[in-house]
Amino acid sequence: MEYSFVKSSNLVLLTLFVLVLVDTLALAKHAGITRHYKFNIQMQNMTRLCQTKSIVTVNGQFPGPRIIAREGDRLVIKVVNHVQYNLTIHWHGVRQLRSGWADGPAYITQCPIQTGQSYVYNFTITGQRGTLFWHAHISWLRVTLYGPIVILPKKGAAYPFPQPFKEIPILFGEWWKADTETIISKALQTGGAPNISDAYTINGLPGLFYNCSAKDTFKLKVKPGKTYLLRLVNAALNDELFFSIANHNLTVVEVDAVYVKPFKTNTILITPGQTTNVLLKTKHFHPNATFLMAARPYATGPAAFDNSTTTGILEYHQPSNNTKKSNTFPLLKPKLPIFNDTTFATSFVKKIRSLANGKFPANVPKKVDKHFFFTVGLGLNPCPKNQTCQGPNNTKLAASVNNISFVQPNVALLQSHFFNQSKGVYTTDFPANPPFKFNYTGNPPNNIFVTTGTKVVVLPFNTSVELVMQDTSIISAESHPLHLHGFNFFVVGQGFGNYNSSKDPANFNLVDPAERNTVGVPPGGWVAIRFLADNPGVWFMHCHLEVHTSWGLKMAWMVMDGKGPKQKLPPPPADLPKC
Repeated sequence: MEYSFVKSSNLVLLTLFVLVLVDTLALAKHAGITRHYKFNIQMQNMTRLCQTKSIVTVNGQFPGPRIIAREGDRLVIKVVNHVQYNLTIHWHGVRQLRSGWADGPAYITQCPIQTGQSYVYNFTITGQRGTLFWHAHISWLRVTLYGPIVILPKKGAAYPFPQPFKEIPILFGEWWKADTETIISKALQTGGAPNISDAYTINGLPGLFYNCSAKDTFKLKVKPGKTYLLRLVNAALNDELFFSIANHNLTVVEVDAVYVKPFKTNTILITPGQTTNVLLKTKHFHPNATFLMAARPYATGPAAFDNSTTTGILEYHQPSNNTKKSNTFPLLKPKLPIFNDTTFATSFVKKIRSLANGKFPANVPKKVDKHFFFTVGLGLNPCPKNQTCQGPNNTKLAASVNNISFVQPNVALLQSHFFNQSKGVYTTDFPANPPFKFNYTGNPPNNIFVTTGTKVVVLPFNTSVELVMQDTSIISAESHPLHLHGFNFFVVGQGFGNYNSSKDPANFNLVDPAERNTVGVPPGGWVAIRFLADNPGVWFMHCHLEVHTSWGLKMAWMVMDGKGPKQKLPPPPADLPKC
């Protein structure tokens, strides 16, 4: 009898085990898995433009390693700092729902990882799929510290466009022969503009149009009659870029990891901080030609900029019976817009619309709880006593939001907020409007000096926000790609000249506006965005032109906890770096 009891209890256990297993597998199908990565930050010698320099890398790679995950997966990334610089890594565009400690901007959500120290970034990718990227978020270190984040749909979920034959990340970067940390620290000391870059790069390679770079040219080999998904990332420091491939159309299907209504174009505009997925349909035959892909800047201000072109080669696989060598084929070049073609830029941006369907809705906040109007642009700081400065009339160049040039605190804002230790770190009086009204895009006021401070806007949990960002003509009207951490926002309107609060909202698109994390404020114009503050924490917002961020074009939103347990920020991890 004892034997049969053991047998039957084993059977019960086995049945239970099978049920739990089935349950776990069903959950796994939807819940996602945990993926581990290790980032060793180390110096690496790299030769470009006939010159070797030591650069900061992840695992010795440039660009850095690709992170691949599925929607719903958890990422655990251990970053170990083996270099002399303090640093942080930001997972650009990842929503970081209730995981603000892993967002990465230095002195905003964490103190930097010091030499010899490490930190584990731990976060889950919720409700996002597409292309994003990671980069350093302190000083100018992101110049070489960046790489793609590829988020695939959940298992069994399809793309809302034809399944591509192959997927290729294409990262645009910027290269300086000199040391960029020296360049920016010298510029901030003297108050002048930092030296411009020497080249742009595609996947770390400058391409044919630069000295000694014929061998340093990215090559994409394709087969005829196939569809390729190109995952474009602008990781350049200071330049918006036009991109095109000779004799080929591109179909835009996603921006900033949000699907869009597909549209065809021969040229893409992409600002620093933006990502764009495009379908490239190759020709049905073997063309006896190779095709140049090229990127060069869209620059709207009067300041000097790197007016060069980075190139890659699109080459068709040749059938074995073709005796002609591909290097004897003519090389066809694309026609890119001129550097200040704002007409093209505007019409391109207007084509970007959310899918806004049952499966991928555009949840635009219809009612607005809080309205904000921010001027964004340049200004001046006085020259310190006993020093000569290189800004206009012996001043220092600066940048601001609502005339406040943000001062980086010495401890992280998120810690100060979480532990109620704001005194002497930040104040909560960031203004909802500019300090005084003026003709923002007309003749600038007489006094163009900025004020300085570490100020934040406090938002109660679930506040729906409308923010109008207005470029100013102080020093110069120019395009500013503004990036918001912790949220996607909807681009409900934009225009040129001064925003008119009584007329312009009538034309807002609340049906299928673009949803993104980085938007270009048009030169001499404005953009209106809406977002729901449903993510407790401290969220950085800044211009993604690194030079403007260095000058102070940045601020932070402090979103309070909600009432429910799922609406609160958990305590920091034990290994959070100390300042």
